[in-house]
Amino acid sequence: MKIERFAPSPTGLLHLGHAYSALLAYNSAIRSGGKFFIRIEDIDQIRCKKLFIEQILDDLKWLGINHEKPILKQSSRFKFYKKTLQSLWDNNYLFGCDCTRKDINIASAPNEKTLYGPDGIIYPNTCLNKIRSKKMPSTALRLNLNSLDKNNFSFFDKKYGKISFTKEEAIENIGSVILARKDIGISYHLSVVLDDAFQGITNVTRGEDLLEATKIHVILQYILNLPTPVYHHHKLIRDEFGKRLAKRDDARSIKNYRESGYSREKIIKMLN
Repeated sequence: MKIERFAPSPTGLLHLGHAYSALLAYNSAIRSGGKFFIRIEDIDQIRCKKLFIEQILDDLKWLGINHEKPILKQSSRFKFYKKTLQSLWDNNYLFGCDCTRKDINIASAPNEKTLYGPDGIIYPNTCLNKIRSKKMPSTALRLNLNSLDKNNFSFFDKKYGKISFTKEEAIENIGSVILARKDIGISYHLSVVLDDAFQGITNVTRGEDLLEATKIHVILQYILNLPTPVYHHHKLIRDEFGKRLAKRDDARSIKNYRESGYSREKIIKMLN
């Protein structure tokens, strides 16, 4: 029995790519006699809007997707996130960082080739060796991969099979990613790992653009002693020019298709 979820961020409308991912996860759960959850990832309280939440839920219902209740909103979990961050800080898995994006670009400039990871330019560890205070700072908090006591990691993906990587590869190709932002209080990477475990998610279905980010999540699952789900990083739905869809593509939003007279069956046929 699979327990799947679809976790949209209400910063815009659902587009065809979201619909594909949601339906794939939903059908996977139903075929196994399992459960399907919707989680609203609204940690960015400035960009997330109530009207988008309402439209997202209405579009999912229109697509024929039923879900378990209640719907979990990440905005209700900030106290738990902070408690986890404090534990990570106390165990030397975090370090404070007050670098601006400009600082990072300047520090990375001398390299012959700027390296990019799941979150953009790989952080050059400018703040890694600064003296740590006992009190967790109010700056951004980054993951200290050097504190890991394990060298080899792996997870299973339905499309790619077993994926393995080492601590050294993570340091080189992922870097010290941000786990808490000064303006938001938590990052996607940590919140998604905590919430998947909280909801008992056994299978995670999402786009292949998040494949590298999953390595961060597997590391966090190890540090926090949480189970690692089975993953399915599916193909991305792209436009006629091969560009992947984004929330700003309102013309390809489910709302727009509905208002243009498209049926659920026609939408599903477009996605196959």
